[in-house]
Amino acid sequence: MSEPALFSELKQKFTLAQQVKVALIGNPNCGKSTLFNALTGLHQKTGNYPGVTVDKKIGVCKATNPKTKQTHSFKLIDLPGTYSLFPKSLDEQVSFDVLMDAENEDYPDIILIVVDASNLKRHLLLATQLIDLGRPCMLVLNMIDAANANGIHIDEEKLQGILQVPIVSCNARQQQGIEEVKKTFFSFAAEVKRQQPVINILAIVNKDYADTVHRHIEQTSVYASLLNQRDNAEHDEKLKEYNTKFFEGFESRDTLFRFEKIKKINLECVNYSSVRKDLRVTDKLDDFITHPVYGFIIFIGVLFLIFQSIFYLAEFPMQWIEMGFSFFTQKAKEYLPDNFLTSLLTNGILAGLSGIVVFVPQIALLFGFISLLEDSGYMARVSFIMDKLMRKVGLNGRSVIPLISGMACAVPAIMSTRTISNKKERLVTILITPLMSCSARLPVFTLLIGIMIPGNERLGIFDYKGLLLTALYLMGIVVAILVAAVLKYVLKNKEKSYFMMELPVYRIPQLKTVMLTMLDKVKVFLFDAGKVIMIISVILWFLTTYGPSKEFATINKNYTEAFTKTTNDSLKQELTTAMEAQKLQASYAGHLGKIIEPAIRPLGFDWKIGISLITSIAAREVFVGTMATLYQSRDKEDNLSIRQKMMREKNPTTGKLVYNSAVCLSLLMFYAFAMQCMSTLAVVKRETNSYKWPIIQFIYMSALAYTASLVVYQLLK
Repeated sequence: MSEPALFSELKQKFTLAQQVKVALIGNPNCGKSTLFNALTGLHQKTGNYPGVTVDKKIGVCKATNPKTKQTHSFKLIDLPGTYSLFPKSLDEQVSFDVLMDAENEDYPDIILIVVDASNLKRHLLLATQLIDLGRPCMLVLNMIDAANANGIHIDEEKLQGILQVPIVSCNARQQQGIEEVKKTFFSFAAEVKRQQPVINILAIVNKDYADTVHRHIEQTSVYASLLNQRDNAEHDEKLKEYNTKFFEGFESRDTLFRFEKIKKINLECVNYSSVRKDLRVTDKLDDFITHPVYGFIIFIGVLFLIFQSIFYLAEFPMQWIEMGFSFFTQKAKEYLPDNFLTSLLTNGILAGLSGIVVFVPQIALLFGFISLLEDSGYMARVSFIMDKLMRKVGLNGRSVIPLISGMACAVPAIMSTRTISNKKERLVTILITPLMSCSARLPVFTLLIGIMIPGNERLGIFDYKGLLLTALYLMGIVVAILVAAVLKYVLKNKEKSYFMMELPVYRIPQLKTVMLTMLDKVKVFLFDAGKVIMIISVILWFLTTYGPSKEFATINKNYTEAFTKTTNDSLKQELTTAMEAQKLQASYAGHLGKIIEPAIRPLGFDWKIGISLITSIAAREVFVGTMATLYQSRDKEDNLSIRQKMMREKNPTTGKLVYNSAVCLSLLMFYAFAMQCMSTLAVVKRETNSYKWPIIQFIYMSALAYTASLVVYQLLK
């Protein structure tokens, strides 16, 4: 599409009240997504770009003309953050494709460039590249409050005169200036005119080459011409060779040239009346937080405090939830008739629900703490301090964010590896991310640790439960790094990598953002994982309630005769418990567990645990729901929690407790390393576009889990 046609179509869209497409683009950490949320509110949806798993966020923004009161609807596309128009990763490639391909369904009518006002010089590189496309552009100076508070004053009128694009300032975090941005949308879309290049890049290249570009490329945009030339083979072989030599150094020459121009723009338009306070505080904090030694100690301390807090703060809400489910289950057994539907409700549905809802407080707290770390700017420092260590195992600091995110959920963590440009490093990061203990493992860890340490045992002021949980998470980090070190030599790749990250200033996290994150993640846990757990709970209820008719008939006959021979209520209670135990072993679930028991017996696991291992392949947290169903008593008077029932479970042969420390630690090792998540395997397949790597990942993690569990049990039994 030629430029005149583009502007004509935009004006026609506006006249006909059609939806104008606006692309938000900017550097990472410029507040682009915050601005997008402020402009669109709840009128947004998230998906993936066609063919890739990169997040695609689209929203609707409505702006009203203050003079005519006419309301117009704008379609906003939140593009992945990028540092320049030279794509280095899958994220940046998506942004490039949307901006450059006129046939793309998201090709924007207007480009909304978002920059951090407190770091204008750095962000103008991308901004000038975008403006030089000659397309309709607007510039938003975000975080203007932080800039002004630290003595940075931008002459917007002079900057607008130089860049020749509409400029508006705002503070998206506090919703300040949002209406002004909307008004600028409206007036700009109604009176749009062609942008003139700010920095003519052809001034730094050979004139003969520039003429050649113009002869062979029909597009008028210089940047689109040069960058598309890099990917499109020319018919003239001689010209192709010339282009290859040119592009080898073009990006560096262009960047150096632009920064020279940007330096002059910054001197003319930005005044510094005082030393930036936030940078001064940031520098002092970073002396300790990013220190080669103290930085690691602080990071481990932060993790330790998080997991201590998770146990301490979630203890009472979890007890209330357990008591609530026990109460409703007991009342249902008392007042409802003893039939098929009552059994399904109490032993299937309520048992499955209790295994889900009881862990909501811990899930919410975990995601809340992670959101606090991200919003404060600390998570970026973790990448920085881990970079040197990661390089020794063939990765760099860019892999740290996905790995830390894996403590919440491996699925989005693996998707976030698309920012890693090096193919080998991206693949290794994908393969080791599930070794990080995610929130799905938290219910399993909590249940087993609670069985091992039922009281409030402490080491000084520290809870033993929190110490053990911290150790499990640290173990995941250590093992992930060790596996990466092995893969460094297994996977060969000569591609060089680099790590560049702009450390944001420290900010006080927004409580609203943290609460929304917690709410969103809890909803995902309840409704996504919950649906799987509920379906499996109902299936398990059927498998544990019914079995081969001959075996059940024999059990019923034997115990009916025993019941008729006694009038002792205590003895009848014992007979009922024994009958239910025999029926469970004779059920379909019991037969399935007996089949796999020989393979898992060396790990200290019985057939009931075996059933849980099979069902939890769908999702790790299904283990708890399975146990809740398997140990759900048919006794109306039994209102014990699943943890209490498992603590009392005894081996019918030896009479010893089933869940002793050796078995619990063996299970902890198994779930710490096993790939028990179909969703993770599915996203690995999508990200690698191959069945090979998820199969390899499942095999190596299963072998690691079995070996670790075997060693621990054999040493401790």
